[in-house]
Amino acid sequence: MTTKSAAAAIATVYGYPRQGRGRELKKAIEGYWKGAVTADALLATAADLRRGNWQQLADSGIEEVPTGDFSLYDHVLDTTVAVGAIPARHRAAVDADPLDGYFAMARGTQEVAPLEMTKWFDTNYHYLVPELGPDTAFTANPAKAAGELAEALALGHEARPVLVGPVTYLLLAKPAPGVAADFEPLTLLDRLLPVYAELLADLRAAGAAWVQLDEPALVQDRTPAELNAAARAYRDLGALTDRPKLLVASYFDRLGEALPVLAKAPVEGLALDFTGSAAANLDDLAAAGGLPGKRLVAGVVDGRNIWINDLEKSLATLATLLGLADTVDVAPSSSLLHVPIDATIERDIDPQIVRWLAFAKQKSAEVALLARGLREGAGAIAAELAANRADLASRATSPITRDPAVRARTAAVSEADARRAQAYPQRAEAQRARLGLPLLPTTTIGSFPQTSELRVARADLTAGRIDAAAYRERMEAEVREVIAFQEKAGLDVLVHGEPERNDMVQYFAEQLTGYLATRHGWVQSYGTRYVRPPVLVGDISRPHSMTVDWFGYAQGLTGRPVKGMLTGPVTMLAWSFVRDDQPLADTARQVALALRDEVTDLEAAGAAVVQVDEPALRETLPLRTADRPAYLAWATEAFRLATSGVRADTQIHTHMCYAEFGAIMTAIDELDADVISLEATRSHMQVAGELAEAGYPREVGPGVWNIHSPRIPSTEEVVELLRAGLAVIPAERLWVNPDCGLKTRGWTETRASLESLVGAARRLREELAG
Repeated sequence: MTTKSAAAAIATVYGYPRQGRGRELKKAIEGYWKGAVTADALLATAADLRRGNWQQLADSGIEEVPTGDFSLYDHVLDTTVAVGAIPARHRAAVDADPLDGYFAMARGTQEVAPLEMTKWFDTNYHYLVPELGPDTAFTANPAKAAGELAEALALGHEARPVLVGPVTYLLLAKPAPGVAADFEPLTLLDRLLPVYAELLADLRAAGAAWVQLDEPALVQDRTPAELNAAARAYRDLGALTDRPKLLVASYFDRLGEALPVLAKAPVEGLALDFTGSAAANLDDLAAAGGLPGKRLVAGVVDGRNIWINDLEKSLATLATLLGLADTVDVAPSSSLLHVPIDATIERDIDPQIVRWLAFAKQKSAEVALLARGLREGAGAIAAELAANRADLASRATSPITRDPAVRARTAAVSEADARRAQAYPQRAEAQRARLGLPLLPTTTIGSFPQTSELRVARADLTAGRIDAAAYRERMEAEVREVIAFQEKAGLDVLVHGEPERNDMVQYFAEQLTGYLATRHGWVQSYGTRYVRPPVLVGDISRPHSMTVDWFGYAQGLTGRPVKGMLTGPVTMLAWSFVRDDQPLADTARQVALALRDEVTDLEAAGAAVVQVDEPALRETLPLRTADRPAYLAWATEAFRLATSGVRADTQIHTHMCYAEFGAIMTAIDELDADVISLEATRSHMQVAGELAEAGYPREVGPGVWNIHSPRIPSTEEVVELLRAGLAVIPAERLWVNPDCGLKTRGWTETRASLESLVGAARRLREELAG
């Protein structure tokens, strides 16, 4: 017999993928930017996708659908609009045309820089950072939240609006340009809370019974002052009389010291993650006395990875939770924004493996099934539980997942294998003698524009309209053009442009054993940028070289050094869906050994410079400080293992972008790369100062061109950024490069921007020489 809590259980989710099965949203937005799609048509496409999402959820058995999670670019930017925190430089554009002003904040214009962009906690999703200052005036703008709620209610759905909570919003914010760096946005809480009160009142008037306020920042280590701010925020919001019921949601990790704060708050419900390291929330919740009289939404289905749920284990967790709250509902651990839409449309994957996979549609069904099992008892879903047990056993015993030779090689790795034979000063001297580069050497990060012609060629090859030889000919023509342009522009260290690569992770995954690639598994990275993370299903090895042929072709076209370009082991994990049946450190070491073979092959083919990108090193950093040392130990070891098999005069580069680097300065040093390039434009060269303060002794390329904006920097702008870099980094250790790869830019912007970059370097060389 079920308890009252179990009988009331419903299925819900916090958010759903936005793009549509055919990435209709991406196409509509980019069409709007090009002037080929009207604003009305764009908004109609968005409305159709929302309706489709809600219906998909309802068909899967989800009884309470989210609203407000859908976004034309980013949900944090949507919150900035909802609370009226528009930066002064964008105010006129927003007032003139809210849609164009919204995109101007996201992407910038030729005249005005965009908001800074960085990673959403430890995911590969990017959000736009709010810019706040002592003079920020908040005003409520409920149009989007109330409008989307009205849409869902009109369609007959039980709906719950979702907003970024006020504490997380302020903790994610940064001081606006011109505001003192030590300004703390959280000091604006008392000014922001009345605006949230207005939004809640408007949502109640629009028909909301519940509103979800997301507070994932509270799963990180927080000071007593920050915890007091959270307590005050929910005391004040809870005391409001004109509001819906409040569900405060956290995810990605355990709440820890914030749990009793929220448990005691006068709100009607909490949503907690109970997967992975967040499973500790179960014991913590019991220790805090549970949630008497409150609703608990239990995130027991992993919202970030793509493996099927262990249904019996989740039911056991839910049964334990029943005594800790007035009602227990079932949900994924986080928004399903972070997984693809539907695994069943993957026709190129072994059907046996497809049964191990759960994308957003399958996860919604798992949540609904668990809610039914909680309400009616395990016997009501006995057949589904038996099928789930069989699928879990199939994966656990499959030879696909184990390679004894890979495991033996990994076990034999020694500490010496992960260290360069020579210290950096000796390497630097040998590399300068070999390369003969000028002061402030110029380079790019790796990729050049992925034009429509390149995408068509790739599609033609896949569809069989051209053969491998014709495809190779098209790619070689592009490499010739890229090399010729770089020589003419005056760049010092060249790249081949990566025209043959569909993605910086997928390209390698498709050539390594143990990985599988999806055809339709698109996941939003930022704005209209979608990626297809490959799936790590088994042990990793490299059957053959992956980049040596392309490097050799490009190097044969020029006398200047061409970089060998690889993606590092941590990023290969972070931007894939990883195995959950072995420690990440073990998988990282397997990938590192495969890359080590590629690095040494590149060196043997004549590469004097090899770049191994690790943009995900920071984003994969555990959210809790206590968990970080172990992660950084294996992550930096994996990079060194991949790169330490080369001679002293081979220069190893790495690259990172769009993250907060201050927390990993020691780890950056531990990588022992000879040159590191980092994003620096949107953060106004902040990272250069952080590296200098940390005493970083190697060469650095802080980016001087924001490649995620269509605007072209002038030579003067680049000069000023470089002056800021030179103020803290000696000229003999400073490189000049863009923030990131140029894959998303067009050739017109690329040519003009790189000319500005090279011109700025030349001007400063002349000044330094004179």
